[in-house]
Amino acid sequence: MMIHLLSPSYSGSDAQLHCGHKVMSAVIGRNGLTAQKHEGDHATPIGIFPLRKVYYRADRIEKPQTILPVEPLSRNDGWCDDQHNSDYNRFIKLPHPARHEQLWREDNVYNLIVVMGYNDSPIVPGRGSAIFMHLQRPDRTPTEGCLALSESDLRAVLSAGADAVQVHAPG
Repeated sequence: MMIHLLSPSYSGSDAQLHCGHKVMSAVIGRNGLTAQKHEGDHATPIGIFPLRKVYYRADRIEKPQTILPVEPLSRNDGWCDDQHNSDYNRFIKLPHPARHEQLWREDNVYNLIVVMGYNDSPIVPGRGSAIFMHLQRPDRTPTEGCLALSESDLRAVLSAGADAVQVHAPG
């Protein structure tokens, strides 16, 4: 099932995620939407992306119901965001010599992560990495390019059988 993200403009961080007949409040990248994504631009890419896998903090939340592969996170899980490394835009185990993002975080935003199939087939260095659906911060601040939902909404998306997301251009 395809879900749809709509935003009123290319800038800002307020968006709506449509899952079946339900409309959910979503947060996107600080610099809005872009068709020309690149590493570190803090924008959310436009396009159709398969949902690849779900990671979750088993010490904090219950396993989500989904048709996607699910794996609990561990303290040494990360994601490489170093465009000069052969592991760029891939799940990695820590410690890792290249620049990376740690998936086991003190805040709660990565308690539930859905890996979006952005820039992964093939991976193009510098086109952007670690594009996920994850949990919103309590103050709903923008992401660095991911889509963020409340935990109840992200669980609803997963249990509805979502396997792809289309991020629409404004207009």
